[in-house]
Amino acid sequence: MMQSNRYDPNYAAPPGALIQEYLDEHRISARELARRCGRSAKLITEIVLGKAVLEPDTALQLERVLELDASIWLQMEAAYRLHLAREEDSQRLAKFEPWVSQFPLDELIERGVLEKTKSAADKVRQFIMFFGVGSVAACQDRFQEMTDVAYRHSPTFMSSKESLLVWLRMGEIDAERIQCKDYDRNSFLDALRKIRTLTNKPLEKLIPEMITLCGHAGVAFVIVRPVGRLALSGISRWISPRKALIQQTMRHLSNDHFWFTFFHEAAHLLLHSRKSVFIDKGKSGNANPSEEQEANDWAANFLIPKQALDDFIEAESFDEHSVREFAREQAIHPGIVVGQLQHRGAIGFNRLNKLRDGYEWTE
Repeated sequence: MMQSNRYDPNYAAPPGALIQEYLDEHRISARELARRCGRSAKLITEIVLGKAVLEPDTALQLERVLELDASIWLQMEAAYRLHLAREEDSQRLAKFEPWVSQFPLDELIERGVLEKTKSAADKVRQFIMFFGVGSVAACQDRFQEMTDVAYRHSPTFMSSKESLLVWLRMGEIDAERIQCKDYDRNSFLDALRKIRTLTNKPLEKLIPEMITLCGHAGVAFVIVRPVGRLALSGISRWISPRKALIQQTMRHLSNDHFWFTFFHEAAHLLLHSRKSVFIDKGKSGNANPSEEQEANDWAANFLIPKQALDDFIEAESFDEHSVREFAREQAIHPGIVVGQLQHRGAIGFNRLNKLRDGYEWTE
């Protein structure tokens, strides 16, 4: 749950209110107080009315005349001016409630990311704080930066931009908690080879190992459940010059899809420019089609060497025993073999699905 971590009273008295109490108690005028302080009557009157700022020099003079430490006067002044600024800020923020309401706020509240509030200003304030910025304008600029990513998109269902942005930010926050060494391409390749040996492990055991292995190579690996109307599998992006991020949804909850997505995103980090912009559009997704195909080919070949798969397909022996034996030879889960065979059109999408592992969300 997002916490404000600040004292936020709904009222703050100007220091002039305390000055007025002194004047009333001692039955003297603002002009007389001004004379004792050596300041103009106009200035003291405006300070009493809260129109003029109480400056440090005036605070020192009031300290001597009213015997109240200058720091107290300045604290009162600062609290009052901050209160006024908060009031003005809230009025500005409240105007953006219709904009914020386009995002899946109810789901973020349900997940404990945001707090439920009836205040329009608080709703907007929490939202821009979630994105780590201080204003609506900065948040909108941040959106442009965040969509410079490469991601696999469903060819059938379109994602909402608002859901995508929220999901990307959730991944960033999770990635910030992961300690990573500086990115090193050779170390990442070595990590990928080790990760490939984990495909037969249960999800609860393999995910922590993947996070550790990727982190040692400078890549944060996170899984964030889809939010709102989101129809994508994963993204790869650079969150700093020395730290990359692979973020997945596990949207299809099957191991063949999970593993292909992971190595597809890893391929983008290995093969393509850090400055490239990949935004899915249409059937082939948002990335450059040639780079998407290159990532697809690299992932498929890394999981199962192309020549070995070609030879297996050519033999046309796709019974359960043959698939299991081929998977054992390749030291990979048989569900991944099934996924590749289906993708290549060697078998129908209704064949051998019992060899694929299904995943479940436990949160």
